[in-house]
Amino acid sequence: MKSTNSVALETLPAKAFSSRESILLLLLKLRTFIALILIVGFFAITVPDFLATGSLVIMVKHIAINAFLALGITFVIITAGIDLSIGATLGLCGMIAGWLITKGIVLPMFGIAIFPSVWVIVPVVLIIGALIGAGNGWIITRYNVAPFICTLGTLYILRGAAMLTSGGETFPGLQGNPLLGNTGFDRIGAGTFLGLPYAIWMMVVLALVIGYVARRLPFGRQVYAIGDNERAAELSGVKTRQVKILVYTLSGFCAAIAGIVVSSQLVASHPANGTAFEMNAIAAVVLGGTSLAGGRGTIVGTLIGAFVIGFLADGLIMMGVSEFWQMVIKGIVIIIAVIIDQTQSRMQQKAAVVAQKALIKEGAPAKP
Repeated sequence: MKSTNSVALETLPAKAFSSRESILLLLLKLRTFIALILIVGFFAITVPDFLATGSLVIMVKHIAINAFLALGITFVIITAGIDLSIGATLGLCGMIAGWLITKGIVLPMFGIAIFPSVWVIVPVVLIIGALIGAGNGWIITRYNVAPFICTLGTLYILRGAAMLTSGGETFPGLQGNPLLGNTGFDRIGAGTFLGLPYAIWMMVVLALVIGYVARRLPFGRQVYAIGDNERAAELSGVKTRQVKILVYTLSGFCAAIAGIVVSSQLVASHPANGTAFEMNAIAAVVLGGTSLAGGRGTIVGTLIGAFVIGFLADGLIMMGVSEFWQMVIKGIVIIIAVIIDQTQSRMQQKAAVVAQKALIKEGAPAKP
């Protein structure tokens, strides 16, 4: 569903909006792509072998983790919500996978432990991630709790639960045991197809699926409608509560995917995995053009935003920049992204007003 601003821009008569403002608005819309080109160009000049095939594959593999989280949270932010618990969900889901592989399901009454196969562990972890997201959505919609507060509380609950699963220790050796029939988990993070890691293919497939939902299915249009004007969407027949629960479910599901991939790549699960990952994901979404006020955003923009954040982080590491300065630079990028987003929103609102005045003027009856 298109917002009022986008419709106004499409119907904007020629010369109703100054050429300078039109160009500026276009540059604001293309800001993520422009930023990506500038960052890649800068590091290509300053960092040896930055564009080497091996380096690019490794960097995109890192980017995939943030992309999973960012793609999942995009719909949440489009509905004017937020999910601060995705990093903690990643950590807990990784710990659950580690628990099932190393400890199994203990049945004290029978004195045995069942070690499920990877084909069972992965769906179970994904379902748990989805249920965590659904729980967030249910609390937010049922009790009208602010998404920021609800997911902040969930963040602490999940992080504590992750610590409790192992007493704060790591679950190592997630390659499994052939005698127990639970091997293969490490292949998710280390395996390749046509020369590319599975994580990259998973990122591509997830982006295509979510992009299709956003552009082609009624659910996608309902998400945009809620973000644009939730009350109007509800009056038009959209089941806003169910839709919002589903977008948080998707967010939790994607965080679970990231948790599985991270633990598989490390061949170990640690309760602190995913700490502050939600910040990178939100930065990627906002940088990609999704408005924190809701109603505007694209999956392509989010994906490009994830690449911007990923290339920036890895490029700074390859340059030997201090981790402390990396945090400062990421913070500056987030603030600039929000400022640009607000500037774009104001310009679109101005364009909408100009368009309405121009249309009224063109449609007004001629004076005798």
